[in-house]
Amino acid sequence: MITIKDLKKSYKGFELNVSLEIPEGCVTGLIGKNGAGKSTTIKSILGLIKPEGGSVEVLGKEPKSFTTTDKEELGVALSDSGFSMLLNIEDVIHILRASYRNFEEDKFRKLAEGQGLPFDKTIKDFSSGMKAKLKVIAAITHKAKLLVLDEPTAGLDVLARNEVLDLLRAYMEEDSSRSILISSHISSDLEGLCDDIYMINKGRIILHEDTDTILGQYGILKLGEEEYKDLDKQYIVAEHRDRLSVTCLTKEKQYYLENYPDMVVENSSIDDMIVLMLGGESK
Repeated sequence: MITIKDLKKSYKGFELNVSLEIPEGCVTGLIGKNGAGKSTTIKSILGLIKPEGGSVEVLGKEPKSFTTTDKEELGVALSDSGFSMLLNIEDVIHILRASYRNFEEDKFRKLAEGQGLPFDKTIKDFSSGMKAKLKVIAAITHKAKLLVLDEPTAGLDVLARNEVLDLLRAYMEEDSSRSILISSHISSDLEGLCDDIYMINKGRIILHEDTDTILGQYGILKLGEEEYKDLDKQYIVAEHRDRLSVTCLTKEKQYYLENYPDMVVENSSIDDMIVLMLGGESK
């Protein structure tokens, strides 16, 4: 679905240089701090900015060569864009009907009603959750092959986030050949949705793993200084020190469980990886 090789884009004080691939039928998460390069990568995929080097292919084509028909294969929801605040749901339906040959109006109406979106109000009177749901519903109701979502659940409460994620799961269940690229800083969203995760930092991909591998094979070691000195560190990915202890991220949890039975070894989460790899000392 998406193939990026050595994509380069630079701004004052920042340089992007990334490679990644999203195959058919896959939900891929892109994580990193604000300013790490997530939005620049997404804008390059959508052809909104021009790369300075490398290549980007989306659905087998460079974004700059996309026709109107090609663009209909994409469903997009960006954090910093949306519909005019002066529109209502009927106005949005009119726009989508005119924009997409495969717009599923009945499905859109059913989802909008099911998610509690008011048809008698303008978007400026919607809650943050309603606005987020509207963008996602618009993205998934024209039979797109690929969704590109930038922070689709940012600022939402737990219930609203889960409802948005359920919409995305239903979209994938309808057609197993579809794919999603989703950027988010909410790790629980990614853990329950994504097949694999890319971590980006300072314009570089610093980790790519299957989500099951992160949750199953990675682990957290909590050590005193003396324990750390005697530790076999070949499987340590990152570490963080404070005055009295060392916390380590390992990619081989089972190795330490078997060889250090008295050591505190905990399961890892994506949050742990973010904290230790982006806030600690990477190996």
